[in-house]
Amino acid sequence: MSLRLRLSLTLGAAFALIWALAAAWMLSDLRNQMMFSLDQRLVASARMVAGLLEQLPTLPSKGEGTHFSAEQLNIPGGMACQVSSLRGEILARSHNNPEQALEAEKMGFHDQMIDGAPWRSFTLARGDVRITTADRQIEREALNMSILLAASVPVGVALLGCLCLLWLGIGQGLAPLNRLREALMRRNADSLEPLQIQAFPSELKPLLETQNQLFQRIGKTIERERRLTGDAAHELRSPLTAIKTHLQVARMTDGSARDQSLARAEEGADRLHRTLEQLLLLARVEGSLSFDDGSQYSAEQVARLAIQDATGGERTRIQLQLPTDLSTAPLQMPAALAIAALRNLLDNALRHTAEDCMVELSLITLGNRVRFVVRDHGPGIAPDDLQHLTQRFWRNGQSTGCGLGLAIVQAIVQRCDCALHFDSRADGLRVELTMPLQRV
Repeated sequence: MSLRLRLSLTLGAAFALIWALAAAWMLSDLRNQMMFSLDQRLVASARMVAGLLEQLPTLPSKGEGTHFSAEQLNIPGGMACQVSSLRGEILARSHNNPEQALEAEKMGFHDQMIDGAPWRSFTLARGDVRITTADRQIEREALNMSILLAASVPVGVALLGCLCLLWLGIGQGLAPLNRLREALMRRNADSLEPLQIQAFPSELKPLLETQNQLFQRIGKTIERERRLTGDAAHELRSPLTAIKTHLQVARMTDGSARDQSLARAEEGADRLHRTLEQLLLLARVEGSLSFDDGSQYSAEQVARLAIQDATGGERTRIQLQLPTDLSTAPLQMPAALAIAALRNLLDNALRHTAEDCMVELSLITLGNRVRFVVRDHGPGIAPDDLQHLTQRFWRNGQSTGCGLGLAIVQAIVQRCDCALHFDSRADGLRVELTMPLQRV
């Protein structure tokens, strides 16, 4: 079922129900008013006849069979009139009177059966006579139905007109959605440009903006995959070529030369393995894969695990400094990402620090956040090169890494609401990584 038909049926049913209730109320009130008017006509006719009788000669005491015409008594057509004495003798009656006498004992309005048909009568006592006027119920109902029908036809026509206007109005209101659908259908499958639709209603602008944001995210994802594919192809080509070359040399040589070639081939394989792991981790961090395994670690636990991963169990080169007021609250981010980010910072510091120098790792609690400060004692980074540190595969001339460690850290920072700051000094590089803590 289309949205237009669904809205039309829902609103039309509600509209018709309200109109039907209003029409029923109006017609019921109109019928009551009509019956009241007909009753008042009987009262007015009886009083008018009473006034005319006062102007006529005295009626005989035994007026059985005496008739006056409806014109003489000014009785409206279809109405009967009877004049009787207090003893019940009929003194006069109009030609419209039925054969059976009208019951005149009860004053006021009365429903009675005369000649097998229902009548509505009104009796008025005036002096020593009783004046009774009556009309047939069937005529009253026929008049009432004709008036109700005349009143209900415009209501029905107006209801049908409103339903038609409702159908057209809903169609016109949904026209922007049709323009959006047509714009999407006309687009090329590879087109990711934002949609530009003129005269778009404000209620649907969030939908258009969300659609354009989706195109942007898809474009960034495709660009990220293309860049990852290109970078991987470029970076993996060199170690694979080196491994192949060293294996060929080892095949053609013997002795120490062969052992040296095999050792270099193994180093190339290790470098290739590290590069592949870093590429896969970067792809997962930049993608939508979840790292939340339910485990929660404090800042101190993350620091110790990162040190263990970075040094392979040999912690003598990293000096951990813990303050006495360090928060024990768990980090507000996946532990795997926190450990990976800090481990990459430590790896980078160890790579640029001489073996006889220490790498310092200190922790500082700042409200509901914790700051990891990694400081090496290497040659430092030129101020102009600080902006390139988090770029993929960027390395300075003295680096032996694959150039993905800090790029992974930057991706984790963007994903987990962290902060990363570099401060290059004469005695080395100082890196500050701030992570959020859970509120306790």
